[in-house]
Amino acid sequence: MLNFILRRAGIGVLVLMAVSILAFALTNAAIDPAAAIAGDSASADDIQAIRELYGFDRPLHIQFFAWAQDILSGDLGQSYRQRRPVSEVVMERLPVTMILGASAFVLALVVAIPLGILAGLRPNSWIDRLALGFAVLGQAIPNFWFALMGIVIFSVNLRMLPASGSDKWQSYVLPAIALAYYAMPTLMRLTRAGMIDTLQSDYIRTARAKGLRPPMVVLKHALRNAILPLVSVAAVQLGMMLGGSVVIETIFAMQGIGYLAWESITLSDPPVVQAIVIIIASFYVLLTLLADIINAWLDPRLRGR
Repeated sequence: MLNFILRRAGIGVLVLMAVSILAFALTNAAIDPAAAIAGDSASADDIQAIRELYGFDRPLHIQFFAWAQDILSGDLGQSYRQRRPVSEVVMERLPVTMILGASAFVLALVVAIPLGILAGLRPNSWIDRLALGFAVLGQAIPNFWFALMGIVIFSVNLRMLPASGSDKWQSYVLPAIALAYYAMPTLMRLTRAGMIDTLQSDYIRTARAKGLRPPMVVLKHALRNAILPLVSVAAVQLGMMLGGSVVIETIFAMQGIGYLAWESITLSDPPVVQAIVIIIASFYVLLTLLADIINAWLDPRLRGR
């Protein structure tokens, strides 16, 4: 088990290295950091002086290694626009994104898994067709349109929920629903497919022949194997909720790191953008590693791969 974890962790480190290289190269190619620091009213001489002062005139790979060394030591740099450490800027916004992502993830699991189990237990029934229709609708509707319709109905017309902000718990209801609805179809379809395949297995027929009660067969024997692919996909979906909340946070004007990323791109603040990309990539790596560990614990055959 330890060797399995070390192999997966090594792959995660390589992924983070690749992401950091791409994040640094693309942000530096898209934004001139010297011009971003100098401001819009700076002259060409001022920009050149800042470029020499901060070492932006050095080769790009030298700049990258210096930046990576700072990242490894915990220094995320300074925000060019806010004139504050990037770590402070990000930590102020991170709780909002974490609460939103966790709420949306729990909501998606609470709805998708029971619906997938019911659909898998009764394939081709009315509840199965209802679940599949729900999945198709969820995959067809863009989450930004779903979010805007939620604002129109529940904020503008009914005045039940806030349309923007993140200062009270009611502000998270619509964003969490909009973010969760995009992940529900995938989770539901995987649960349904896993249940259908597992319930047709020989050991399930043996368990039923021994007289085990249907709830015991479904929950203890079938569900354990049916959720194996769901664990990995759920980890990816949670990472997408944390990293892909830029659109939802922008629509609802929530002060999370997704909205911060959009602001930083608009205001040409590369250190903040780079830090957010690294943080989100770290979430992905940790979540997929955790999913691999859970799958290996549920199915020991995976440990030898």
